[in-house]
Amino acid sequence: MISVCIATYNGEKFIKQQLTSILEQLAPADEIIVSDDNSKDNTRNIIEELNDGRIKIIDGPGMGSPTKNFEQALKHAKGDYIFLADQDDVWKEGKVSICMKYLKDYCCVVSDATVTDGDLKETSSSFFKLNNTKYGKWYNLLLKNGYLGCCMAFRKELLNAAIPFPEDTPMHDIWLGNVAAFKFNVCFIPQSLILFRRHGHNSSSTARKSTSSLKDKINFRYAICKGLIKL
Repeated sequence: MISVCIATYNGEKFIKQQLTSILEQLAPADEIIVSDDNSKDNTRNIIEELNDGRIKIIDGPGMGSPTKNFEQALKHAKGDYIFLADQDDVWKEGKVSICMKYLKDYCCVVSDATVTDGDLKETSSSFFKLNNTKYGKWYNLLLKNGYLGCCMAFRKELLNAAIPFPEDTPMHDIWLGNVAAFKFNVCFIPQSLILFRRHGHNSSSTARKSTSSLKDKINFRYAICKGLIKL
């Protein structure tokens, strides 16, 4: 069974297109867990209008934190395999089947992505190249994070090890990727499996120049290291 976990907040503009691209690749027994963090727009109504029993909407934590909202969704995931998805991207055909092949040998996989603008016009054919993503657990922990959540899928064993998140976790995907790398194993899939939409209102600065100070970056890495030591 596959669980797809999505954290939503005011995602009415793109959520239907994203969910449709996901549902087309899931089996009848699979599920999509949507944790909605008190959206003020039409997000919930749009999801409900899809009228698909595989979609389960739960209340988010109401803390205004994407990390906490994703953790809420992950706590409700029942699948043996978990995929993360953002509310504003689009999955390419074959994403699930390709990831599942790699998950036979790896606990966690992260695919490449095609970066687009809000209208899905391509701005970069490879997020990996744009981000200078490289394999290596120490490289990703200390130098350049490559664990992009919307491109991530993993086995339930990683979820069991990583939940609950440490209180000072900077972002859910950074934590999950590092737990996978240091406790299990990770594979970076070279194929681009999603359209990674950057429309100017995303909850993270990924694929744009980071606004975090050097002090913030050091603190992020310290928090991850502290959490890893406690595993």
